[in-house]
Amino acid sequence: MKLLRVGTAGTERPALLDSDGVLRDLSGVVPDVDGALLADDAALGRVRAAAESGELPALDATGLRVGPPLARIGKIVCIGLNYHDHARETGAEPPAEPVVFFKAADTVVGPYDTVLVPRRSVKTDWEVELAVVIGRTARYLESAEEGLAHVAGYAVAHDVSEREFQIERGGTWDKGKNCETFNPLGPWLVTADEVPDPQSLSLKLWVNGELKQDGTTAEQIFPVGEVVRYVSQFMTLYPGDVINTGTPAGVALGAPEPKPFLRAGDVVELEIEGLGRQRQAFKDA
Repeated sequence: MKLLRVGTAGTERPALLDSDGVLRDLSGVVPDVDGALLADDAALGRVRAAAESGELPALDATGLRVGPPLARIGKIVCIGLNYHDHARETGAEPPAEPVVFFKAADTVVGPYDTVLVPRRSVKTDWEVELAVVIGRTARYLESAEEGLAHVAGYAVAHDVSEREFQIERGGTWDKGKNCETFNPLGPWLVTADEVPDPQSLSLKLWVNGELKQDGTTAEQIFPVGEVVRYVSQFMTLYPGDVINTGTPAGVALGAPEPKPFLRAGDVVELEIEGLGRQRQAFKDA
């Protein structure tokens, strides 16, 4: 299923994109798309039955905002330097273990919402990423297969980053990762049954129409199941938590000088095979 949430920010309602590409209203079936829904097999069964019945009301998508596909996100765990090609372009050694950092849930915006370039930013960068949404409580998992079994679905994430804040201002990466609007998510949450192999997805990103990133999740150093297993050794993952699993080569940080960091007026588009497409205009905060 392709689950999403539509409406003005803060008042989104649950919806579903059916197999014919028609937007359907789910608000009469479930209150929202969130961790509680993803952990409830009976509720998900009702959604599937309603979708298959063909009786869900159609929504007019004209002028209708698409919000983040997941409400009430608990935490966003991010994996850094998780693509062989991205490590090569930045001159970094592939890590022996996953690099883990966090983004606050309040960085999440819709896939077509405006992204704000922080004040005094000189190195705002782009990163297309596969987002993994947890559907079952995960703690101390023993195998990558178990890790995959705890995944409810997948989405497109844009891990916007400010590289000076991240790298040159001391401390951890968090200062460059948690600026307002720095995690567009969606348009859809695609349930795991529709993504049989998360290690064979193409990822692409364009800046002002120019292709910058053109990668595949096959380049991941630590694949999705292993990432979930690994993270569960250090923290409990709950339904509705999100893991951003890293970005392929092609970011501004890895480009020759002068590096083409983002400025107000730039437009970024990104997509992952089967998971949909985003588009954001950038403006000054």
